[in-house]
Amino acid sequence: MKEKTENGSIINIVLLGSTGSIGRQVLEVVDKHPQRFRVIAIAARDEVSLLQEQVQKYNPLAVALFDPKAYSELKEKIGGQCRILAGIDGMCELSSLPEADTVLVAVSGAVGIKPTLAAIRAHKRIALANKETLVTAGDIVMKRVNEENATIIPVDSEHSAVFQCLQGESSYLSKIWLTASGGPFRDFTFEELEKVTINMALKHPNWSMGPKITIDSASLMNKGLEVIEAHHLFNVDYDRIKVLVQRESIIHSMVELVDGSFLAHLGVADMRIPIQYALTWPSRLESPAPSLDFTSLAKIHFEQVDNSRFPCLNLAYEVGRVGGTMPAVLNAANEIAVSNFLNGKIKFTDIPRLVEKTMNKHSLVQHPNLETIFEADNWAREICQAMIS
Repeated sequence: MKEKTENGSIINIVLLGSTGSIGRQVLEVVDKHPQRFRVIAIAARDEVSLLQEQVQKYNPLAVALFDPKAYSELKEKIGGQCRILAGIDGMCELSSLPEADTVLVAVSGAVGIKPTLAAIRAHKRIALANKETLVTAGDIVMKRVNEENATIIPVDSEHSAVFQCLQGESSYLSKIWLTASGGPFRDFTFEELEKVTINMALKHPNWSMGPKITIDSASLMNKGLEVIEAHHLFNVDYDRIKVLVQRESIIHSMVELVDGSFLAHLGVADMRIPIQYALTWPSRLESPAPSLDFTSLAKIHFEQVDNSRFPCLNLAYEVGRVGGTMPAVLNAANEIAVSNFLNGKIKFTDIPRLVEKTMNKHSLVQHPNLETIFEADNWAREICQAMIS
């Protein structure tokens, strides 16, 4: 029988990616409302020390580590405190725990796909904060969602904004307007972009995020990936998904309805708001985030994206329309390019060039299965890295 509190049932959470930026903010939300949320399982890649602290604090039923070496180290540290699992299979087992209500997928990379599918099969509510799941395998995942009548609530601030605006309005949707801050280089010339350093790229003007997503935001690849995600999440053609630069990151996205009305979601730039909404939907709770002070806003700016300076967005639209294995290739090549930029091996402007070159070498497979998608992902990583090397 489900345990109740004065404010409703306790929500049992499986958190995949507990040591990352999103995962740590999820735990802040849990700490704000301990009477509503219980963390029953956590997973990470290889961050043993932080994971050990989280196990001691939240006392989960089980924990999983993707890295086998880290698994052995954690087992030595926490002993029999809880069940310890390893690899993708371990994460899939966590996603299927009978005690779980919501599986929040915040791991980075294609590693999130199989645990998400496992959660769908187990009829869990999925709070999705992993881009690669829908970017690379969106057709497969959404087909399973429809077959199993599963629920996916987006955690990404832009998709959460659209999801909230569409409550009761889905049948009247005309267009989705995804907003972008434009990143730290929105006013840079071509010449200035060629000279961008790693430290410059890691200083996002509005959001505090992990290094990979911060670089993607600077190149606007992040917005391109969000376009592909929105296509799958909301079943909307790419021609009806638009991107606007909104410098202040106050309007997180908008929907345009058939009668000409626009609904916008506004709030401070704090990921704890969409995280908490994904956990409580359709209810709401008091947030740990600060309130938006309208009197402090002198202006709200809107601008078009300059695709000539930021070609990653166009590349994402292109692969989204092509479909098949091409989105997996775009995503994988971008991960390799960003990693090499962060290691000082290529220039910032090399990122879209390498992604496009990798795409041009790929032999498209339409209607791929999961194995073919993973093969395309591995192929793209090897080809992109070979071009850099």
